[in-house]
Amino acid sequence: MLGLFLCPRRKPLRSELGMSTQSTQRITAENNFMKTQTQSLARNRITAEFDSIAHQRDVNMARQRQQRLEKEAAERQAASVAVPKRRKKTVP
Repeated sequence: MLGLFLCPRRKPLRSELGMSTQSTQRITAENNFMKTQTQSLARNRITAEFDSIAHQRDVNMARQRQQRLEKEAAERQAASVAVPKRRKKTVP
């Protein structure tokens, strides 16, 4: 190991640095995994936001539908109560 510091012109070998091709492959694999995981987390966050917006829209539509049905029922009831009686036409 002392040879590394005594000869500065020679590039140290991976085996001398304690790295092997397996660790380089492992680092590459871990980097790829982290990239994929980050993309997956971002995709899940966006999907959750879309689901939340869709749920809010559905709740709002259901509330508005219920209000419309109640209003229509009240209008029908008011119209049936206030039906004027027809008069018989008189022939001149």
